Amino acid sequence: MRRKREMTGLRAALIGACIAGLGMTGVAAPAAAQLIERNILTGGPTGTYIQFGRNIAAAAATCGIELNVRESAGSLENFLGVRIRPQTQFGIVQSDVLEYLNTFAAEDSELARAVAGVRIAFPLYNEEVHVLARRDIGSLQDLAGRRVSIGVEDSGTFLTASLVLDLAEVVPGERVMLNADDSLNRLLADQIDAFFYIAGAPTAIFNSPQIDPERFHLLPITDSTLQAVYQTTSIPAGTYPFQPEPVDVVAVKAVLMTYEYNPRRNSYHRESCRAVSDIAHVISTRFRELQQSGHPKWQQVDLSDLPPGWDVGSCVNTGLRPDYELKCEGPAAVATPAPPTAESEANRAYRRQICAVVGC
Repeated sequence: MRRKREMTGLRAALIGACIAGLGMTGVAAPAAAQLIERNILTGGPTGTYIQFGRNIAAAAATCGIELNVRESAGSLENFLGVRIRPQTQFGIVQSDVLEYLNTFAAEDSELARAVAGVRIAFPLYNEEVHVLARRDIGSLQDLAGRRVSIGVEDSGTFLTASLVLDLAEVVPGERVMLNADDSLNRLLADQIDAFFYIAGAPTAIFNSPQIDPERFHLLPITDSTLQAVYQTTSIPAGTYPFQPEPVDVVAVKAVLMTYEYNPRRNSYHRESCRAVSDIAHVISTRFRELQQSGHPKWQQVDLSDLPPGWDVGSCVNTGLRPDYELKCEGPAAVATPAPPTAESEANRAYRRQICAVVGC
């Protein structure tokens, strides 16, 4: 019963955040559509999201495209930003946020309205669930009764940490809502006992020389319930200076999301759709370069690994067409045949075209 009540409370908070977001300005045309910006919502300054955003922006610059990389609280803010924030064509979101939004939308008409029009741009990488804790805390179960930071309220870390604790039936003595930087400072000052941070390893915050391996470590996450819900993985030994041994954890997938702009609706939608198509073309044609020179997590990206329940945006598919016109520096990718699939027409078109560009 306790877990059911907590999950119901989490659902209410999630729905409330989305519905409150609808009170903001929707996807409306700014006064001068010809001055449209291209923006991607990412995360905090030390996370992997913002590094991916900067990598994409750098690749776009070689095609003469300016993509502004914006910091945010994380996944839920990014999802809502794509839905309601003008001139915000992209946001990086965790797959479990998508899964729960999709599940709840099937049961709640207001939430269904909140998620309407949001589409997949590209699947990205797996994000490890990091829990940095005091050395005297040996497992996830040992967080019971402790002071635990679970991330700020509009973040993917907040949602995933809440779900992980509830599914594992662990009840902290206090759930503190802080961003990663503040969480680390509080942990170092002995004001909390552990904190969650969901990010692709390696992530910069855990390279801090202040993290003493005699005092702190990453908790293993081996709960069987969590392993059934999330993907199992391991953070290799030496990923961080304080971490001499591999740590078994679970992970969620990061997904680049966009909006289903209708170029026939007005000039703002037309220019926004063009912006989405341009960035889709950049990512697909510069993918090998991103893997070679971007964040190490690019090497784990499988652009054909679409999460279930969501369709690819039509403006994305437009940018993947072989006849799409956008000149960039450097060689184009070599085409390979696409495998047959059974899914929505939008996703079939995406898979066919992305496999032709980057291979599958």
